[in-house]
Amino acid sequence: MERIDKDRLKLILRNGNNYLAMAVAFIIMMLLYPDDAKFKYNYKKGSAWMYETLDAPIDFPLLKSKAELDLERAEAAKNMVPYYTSADDAVNASISSVLQACYADSIPEPLQEVLMKSLKKVYYVGLLPQKEQQDRTIFVRKGGTTLQTIESDLYTPSRAILQIKTDMMIAFPNQEESIEAIMNGLNISTLLIPNIEYDEKRTAELHHQAVDYISPTKGMVYAGHRIVAEGEIVTEDIYNVLESFKAEFKRSVGYSNHKIFLYLGHAIVIIAIFILLYIALYFSDFQILRHQNKFNFVLFICCLNFVLTVLVRKLHPDYLYIVPFAVTTLYMSSFIYNRVVLPVYFISLIPLALIAENGIELYLLNGVAGALAFITFSLYERGWLQFLNSIYIFIATAVVHLAFTLIFNNAEVSSDLIIYLYLFISAVLVVVTYPFVFLMEKMFYMVSISSLKDLSDTENDVLRALAEKAPGTFQHVLQVANLAERAVVAIDGNPRIARAGALYHDIGKMVNPQAFIENQPKDFNYHKELSPKESAAIIISHVDDGLELAKKYHLPQIVQDFIASHHGHSMTEYFYNVYCNNGGDPNDKESFTYHGKLPVTKEEVVVMIADALEAASRSLAEYSEERIASLVDSVIERRIAGNQLVRANITFKDLTSLKSVFKRQIKEIYHSRIAYPKRDKK
Repeated sequence: MERIDKDRLKLILRNGNNYLAMAVAFIIMMLLYPDDAKFKYNYKKGSAWMYETLDAPIDFPLLKSKAELDLERAEAAKNMVPYYTSADDAVNASISSVLQACYADSIPEPLQEVLMKSLKKVYYVGLLPQKEQQDRTIFVRKGGTTLQTIESDLYTPSRAILQIKTDMMIAFPNQEESIEAIMNGLNISTLLIPNIEYDEKRTAELHHQAVDYISPTKGMVYAGHRIVAEGEIVTEDIYNVLESFKAEFKRSVGYSNHKIFLYLGHAIVIIAIFILLYIALYFSDFQILRHQNKFNFVLFICCLNFVLTVLVRKLHPDYLYIVPFAVTTLYMSSFIYNRVVLPVYFISLIPLALIAENGIELYLLNGVAGALAFITFSLYERGWLQFLNSIYIFIATAVVHLAFTLIFNNAEVSSDLIIYLYLFISAVLVVVTYPFVFLMEKMFYMVSISSLKDLSDTENDVLRALAEKAPGTFQHVLQVANLAERAVVAIDGNPRIARAGALYHDIGKMVNPQAFIENQPKDFNYHKELSPKESAAIIISHVDDGLELAKKYHLPQIVQDFIASHHGHSMTEYFYNVYCNNGGDPNDKESFTYHGKLPVTKEEVVVMIADALEAASRSLAEYSEERIASLVDSVIERRIAGNQLVRANITFKDLTSLKSVFKRQIKEIYHSRIAYPKRDKK
């Protein structure tokens, strides 16, 4: 086997792709890293001031509270003056219509003159469209002039008709009946067109101007003024002063040195995070540094948590309680070893602790949520039971938040129920956002746990075809899968990956199933008329045939790796020995050697050994403990001696554990059965 330390050193010094990926992540994080200063005090209304006595170091304006601003805005909206415009076109159209009606009805000219004079007076004052009026001030724009008037001074249609009728009766007091008949005949109400129209757009503009002109401040706090004393309860007034000081601090005080030093500090923090990440991967799962897609995925998780922290903080600091950071542990556990998940997760949360206002609380709170989700999802991962995880996460995070509330409130629990609502939403979102794991599966060309479960379903198309075309091989892969799944656990491997790989490693035998002894009928020998070289070529071809079928059925790369590596560069020893015994050249090993790839992962090694053991164990004459132990030892030793494990991420300690597990498993499979006694005929 290779020297791991040397391999790690080469990877650190020469793997440029990893450095390129980190450079991209570094640029993204530097561009998004907030350059405003972080206020160093954490406080809440009703809590005790946990820091030293604070006096105002500078002059700053005292901001109005949100409630005060809302009250003033509501008052401004209530006192808003509506805006109207005068339409000359409506006046001309209405007068023209009335004149035509008068001519049509042959109204006497003196009456026409009084009617038209009264109508023009109505339009000069202004005719509103509404039926009711209020005693309120309004603006009316006529031509290029805006006039302020009282709405009740203008005419409505009903008042306009009454005014016209009154003016005509005053002018002709003895013709009341004729005037009434004329008004009814003209049906003047249908001829009146309002010339004062409500201007909604202009009114809205005036409203916004009035609201925007409300001053956000209500005074000044001067340098040296006592803001809050150590241990003092943060009242409403003190809270408003602290909020005003924080706003001024971020706006004008903030970072007092040159910005280049701030950016340098950001760069050092990000580089430190990457160093921690690299070290964590180095000691927890070195293979991630070899597989570029997995390394990119880990970097993506770190960037995702960083970007969420920065963007949500800009919206509102309290919204960070909603973000389901814990779901990233589930994303990672779907693709990488469990021992890697939590170290990477806690490193990815470091920016949350540094950037957020309540960074320490949020870091601990999400750390607990992530660890709990990581554990409980292995118990409740199907159907509605998944939402039990949300309940557990909510309870845990609520308790952590309560602990911080008790600490900062001097044992007086505040009523910030909105934070508990945010925590509940976050707990639900952990379950709701989990299906995005399938998107990441496509993005990074990896296989998730759910996909591995689907691949391991013996009712899927590929395995059903294997069972129909090569039933003996199908039984063989089932046995190999059972052996590998149990054995890989002993060396901290992934049993789901091992099982999936084992189930598909021999699918190439479907192409020519009877060439393999497990599929041959009794007293039939497919290789009887073939030369050893021809037989070896057919046996070896099942690896290439398997890879072709894997591409045809769109099996993921991780499964194809098992097909290519389960024989490594080993030989078809049976046909090679026959060839040599028949006088063949012993140096001609190429024709009898598999041309696959050497196993790399622990799972590939376990499947290679389990495959050889399952086949070899069938030829044992007896299944004594000594014979089984000898078989297991010899199979593994031959793989080591044949340099089949030189690229594998496996130690001698792991191989020793595998020997023990395989011996126990084969013994259990082939344990002695009880001989049932025959029934006495008497």
